[in-house]
Amino acid sequence: MGFSTVDVWIVIVYMVASTGAGAWIGRHQKNATDYFLGNRQVPWLAVTLSIVATETSVLTFISIPAVAYQGDLTFIQIALGYVVGRIVVALYMIPAYYRGDMNTAYHFLGERFGQKMRNTASVTFMVTRVLADGVRLFATAIPLALIFKGSGVLTGLTDSQFYALSILLIGVLSIIYTYVGGIRSVIWMDAVQMVIYVGGAILAGVLILQKLPHGFASFSSWVAQGDKLKWFETGFDLGFGEFIKQPYTFVTALTAGAIFSLASHGTDQITVQRVLACKDKAASQKAISLSGVFVLVQFLIFLFVGLLLFAYYHGASYAELGLTRADGIFPKFIVEEMPSGISGLIVAALLAAAMSTLSSSLSSLSSSAVLDIYVPMSGTAKSEAEVLRISRLVTLGWGLILMAAATTFIGLQGTVVEVALGIASYTYGGLLGAFLLGMMNKSATQRDAIIGFVTALVVMTVVIRTAHIAWPLYTVIGSTITVLVGSTIGRILPSRGRLS
Repeated sequence: MGFSTVDVWIVIVYMVASTGAGAWIGRHQKNATDYFLGNRQVPWLAVTLSIVATETSVLTFISIPAVAYQGDLTFIQIALGYVVGRIVVALYMIPAYYRGDMNTAYHFLGERFGQKMRNTASVTFMVTRVLADGVRLFATAIPLALIFKGSGVLTGLTDSQFYALSILLIGVLSIIYTYVGGIRSVIWMDAVQMVIYVGGAILAGVLILQKLPHGFASFSSWVAQGDKLKWFETGFDLGFGEFIKQPYTFVTALTAGAIFSLASHGTDQITVQRVLACKDKAASQKAISLSGVFVLVQFLIFLFVGLLLFAYYHGASYAELGLTRADGIFPKFIVEEMPSGISGLIVAALLAAAMSTLSSSLSSLSSSAVLDIYVPMSGTAKSEAEVLRISRLVTLGWGLILMAAATTFIGLQGTVVEVALGIASYTYGGLLGAFLLGMMNKSATQRDAIIGFVTALVVMTVVIRTAHIAWPLYTVIGSTITVLVGSTIGRILPSRGRLS
């Protein structure tokens, strides 16, 4: 079948329309609070869908099917941990954000410890977000690069050049409506696109099933051969050294997944920004709790798409399919096997959802840079109009940085979802530990928090390079080190109050 001219035009029109709609929704911005928090009047259900779309859109769409294609369903154990973690966030961390007039995740650390801790956490978040979302933007470029390559319109380009061109196109369109519309545009476009791309995935699954020679019987036969339906794995038969290397055993996945979710949804500005856009604490708690259930269902859908693809391609490796990476298996099916028009709609939904994910990163990065660092440093000297103008310029700057970061991941090995989550886990532990130290230890000072946080980053650098443990455990180790070191420093060294 292949990707037709009709499909190409559907993709073009859809991407341009999404960009225009996003800019129009949030076109009336009066100040930085409106630009970054939607005047705290965004409906909680829209925030729920936005949270899910931001964290899983493109990675889920192309990488989760690849995880199941190459393995089984044990990845779902991580999602169970995510559900538990978000309930804890709703019960214990959301109330902390609503005890004062918080405008970023790291505002809490500034109120609890001091501005230096707020700056440290904010800068760490920005570095981590650039790296993790550089991977996400690269992932977004994979299906678009396949389209460009297969269209025959552009010839003589290498695979790397096709990826770079795709990154540029997606980046520019995302920057446009984030620059104009702020968080309100981002949230509403996330919500719309999530419904569309999940619907597209379900449609793709139905089409794959119809293409199998004997339908569901063929699917059952193929997945039974490789024990592909296994979702529960204790790992108790493994030695300790091997056990801690496996990310998808039940204890590791559930516990570490919950703690990872505490960090990603309780301390990461990209999520907390949305939570703070709700009108009150109760609405924020609903949004964060329900997002865990949505993610669990979404993971199941895309894992089963991967199993269906395994049956359709008779278990062939990605190399045997002419691909350079496993993440290209689902895009390959969309581009080559779906009916004309349908493949265009699904690719368009994927790309538009990916634009929403990128725009979320831009908004969170710029809000943290402006509200955590620029505004406290500049004081009250700037007018609201001036701060809004600077916020938009900062958004533009982060867009350029993210596009540059994405190009450095061309040639990346492994599925991008695991790489992105591994990068995030690297610093999430220190961030979560700082929050827990502030909430649990009333005597801890800014000095204690900074020393604990920096110690965790140093130790994690050594652990990741030498210990070869499963990525979900990074957050567990990092947060534990931060709390233990920060608490110990507070006991053995005399307190001089906050660092100034």
